[in-house]
Amino acid sequence: MAELSRLPGPVMDLWEWQFEGACRDLDDSMFFHPEGERGAARRRRIEAAKAVCNSCPVMMQCREQALAIREPYGVWGGLSEEEREAIIAQRRAARLTVAG
Repeated sequence: MAELSRLPGPVMDLWEWQFEGACRDLDDSMFFHPEGERGAARRRRIEAAKAVCNSCPVMMQCREQALAIREPYGVWGGLSEEEREAIIAQRRAARLTVAG
């Protein structure tokens, strides 16, 4: 589950970018895997979702939002669940290196 404590308050200016999303009118199933989806089917769905993201004018806002709240499911901002986890781990390691 996303860490709700990291979500910003309901300020329209912070969320207005979502109205420009290329995914806005698409079926959610394109971005979120059904239970049991694996292998080639999962890779194809992820690649199709990323293709939508790559044409999106707000891809970076979406990506940073998903990383900020540690969104655990789906393709967001052109990144899969695993890719976001890796970036979050890299950022955490970088902070520890700087702090340590």
